[in-house]
Amino acid sequence: MKKVFKFFAFSVAVVAMLASCNKDGWKTTEDGLGYKFIETNKDAQQVQMGDVLVGTCVLKLNDSILFSVDQPDRMMMVNPAAFKGDLTNGLLMMHLGDKAIFSVWADSVQKLGFRFPPYYKEGTGMKLYYEINLTDIITQEEIAQEQALFTENMQQLQAAERDTLAAYVEQNKIKATPDEEGLYIIVNKKGKGKNVEIGRDVAINYTGRLLNGKVFDSSIESVAKSNDIYDPQRQYAPLNYTVGRMSLIRGWEKGVINQPEGSKLTLIIPSWLGYGQQGSGDRIPPNSPLIFEIEIVSVK
Repeated sequence: MKKVFKFFAFSVAVVAMLASCNKDGWKTTEDGLGYKFIETNKDAQQVQMGDVLVGTCVLKLNDSILFSVDQPDRMMMVNPAAFKGDLTNGLLMMHLGDKAIFSVWADSVQKLGFRFPPYYKEGTGMKLYYEINLTDIITQEEIAQEQALFTENMQQLQAAERDTLAAYVEQNKIKATPDEEGLYIIVNKKGKGKNVEIGRDVAINYTGRLLNGKVFDSSIESVAKSNDIYDPQRQYAPLNYTVGRMSLIRGWEKGVINQPEGSKLTLIIPSWLGYGQQGSGDRIPPNSPLIFEIEIVSVK
């Protein structure tokens, strides 16, 4: 009886081993994550929770590529696993310089709200494959240092920009004072209609320009033509939107809220309430203060 039991135990162990490591080099973690290492560097720095991983990655649904990062770039932050067999446990096994492939059940990812292409079929055993080449690891400490440096630089840029705006206001004999975020709201004409409020439909004419006077956008056709920004493909008319339901720059939203229908305003908007460090297209450079001439045509 004892020999039978030993043989049975040995058989179970062999089956478990074969299930976790097949002839193609694939292994499976206890929670169901499939993985295969192409290159390993076990003496190198190991991934830790909260690290940001840099490298290249190809994501496939079965054999179809969903997207790829072809040049080393920041790919993802290592966060706690969201389900059994999540990618997280595989990432935590990686070392700097490793190349590995991980397989995750697509149904588990789909339940988190991931949108798959039409050929994905739930319940058919489809898998996501992550092919990862890890070229750098940014630790939590390094991320904190980056954030501190970014904050310091932003504070310096904002201080310089506040001085620039104050000089512009003084030079142009503008009597308005900025609010706590640096926004100037100049009421050229006070309207008498309903106030702009969250949920109300409004129609607004506008012209936007930089501090140097260059116009970058306008809802008024004659202004667009006289400033060489006319686009025959667009319709020139007041901008119609529901307040709070359209993504606008914060300086605009702050400037028009609670202003009555019929008002004409000039908004002087610092870059951090505008398009920030990114700018917008070719017409608005990064870190650009903006001036908007606004007429609130109607409030419903």
